[in-house]
Amino acid sequence: MATNMERRSAVTDVHGLNKVPEVTVWFWVIKILCTTVGESFADWINTTLGVGLVNTSLIFTVVLAAVLTWQLRTRRYVPVVYWLMVVVLSVTGTLYTDILTDSQGVPLAVSSSVFALVLTAVFGIWYARERTLSIHSIVTRPRELFYWLAVLVTFALGTATGDWTLELTGWTPGLSVLLPLGLIASIVLARRLGASTVLSFWLAYILTRPLGANLGDWFASPGGDGGLGLGTAVTSVLFLAAILATVLHLARSRADVIESRSEDLAVRAADPARERIMLGYYAAVALATAGLLFWAHQQPHAAAASEEGDSAGATAPLTPEQATASFPAAEVAKFRTVTADTLTKLNSGDQAGAKARIADLEKAWDDDRPTLQPRNQHAWTLLDGQIDQVLKALRASKPDRATEVKALDTLLASLG
Repeated sequence: MATNMERRSAVTDVHGLNKVPEVTVWFWVIKILCTTVGESFADWINTTLGVGLVNTSLIFTVVLAAVLTWQLRTRRYVPVVYWLMVVVLSVTGTLYTDILTDSQGVPLAVSSSVFALVLTAVFGIWYARERTLSIHSIVTRPRELFYWLAVLVTFALGTATGDWTLELTGWTPGLSVLLPLGLIASIVLARRLGASTVLSFWLAYILTRPLGANLGDWFASPGGDGGLGLGTAVTSVLFLAAILATVLHLARSRADVIESRSEDLAVRAADPARERIMLGYYAAVALATAGLLFWAHQQPHAAAASEEGDSAGATAPLTPEQATASFPAAEVAKFRTVTADTLTKLNSGDQAGAKARIADLEKAWDDDRPTLQPRNQHAWTLLDGQIDQVLKALRASKPDRATEVKALDTLLASLG
């Protein structure tokens, strides 16, 4: 058995070389800020700037490689480098999930399951090699690489499960914030009652992703969708500024670094019996959450119907005149022109040109959403769904010409 002096020396070495900050309130605050930016910033670059999902993903993959190299070259925890890494991972993980969902058409249930299995494999290999998953011992290159890989997968998993939850429940962005917030609160309670520190940390880490994403959607979404209507650009700027201010504060105050004082470095033994009891608690929380989601899934999701007055109106077909009557003629003509150009390029065999041209429709539609959607929620939802089908068909990994033409013809018919 190690002596007290040996234990203090080992912990001192860990805190002297550890590449991860101490898990304090500051850690969780800035982590949630980073995950919110991951959602809003990815959407802003992808749609508002019109860069496109694949191109945005490639750009951030390169940025991720550069920032990871910078982080690996640091000898200990440096707030600016560490949290820049987290922000980039947040954006990149979001983009990878969006590629599977939007470009490849992978159902969110499938992507959530796949990312959960990948994360389990990462943790399994990490523990088999290092015999610990504690973030307080990130003092070697292999452990740091495992840590960042796990973080990337948790962002992707959190994005997929968060979107899947919205798909199942039909909740508004503001309401959807409450579920991950409540689950994180249950983890805080479990930790105080003796649950495993490592398990509790990683469960909370995963849940901060859907919490941050839902916060981002809530701030950016129009008021008609239950959001605050700030838009992705303003939301990104607000949260990036908050991250910068927090990181600068931590860099000056070192509030997230524990000094080598014996009372702070005391090693507290875990209570295996209490940890087993709290595993049962976590299982009960998981079952209750599944029950809540199942119940919510069974409820009517006609958000548009509530705004129109009845559920039948949300799904009833519209004539071209009804679909566009509430929208400015100039805007409808703009959408129709881009759609017709795309179809022309497709019929001439120019798949790449058609794919590039339809990005103009995506950008124009997203830019006009705040003004068009409040005019007629039903018509907007109809056209939005048809545009999504066009984008999905044209951006498929193996495009089918018949499917592409059918989707474009359907949209053109609705546009009149």
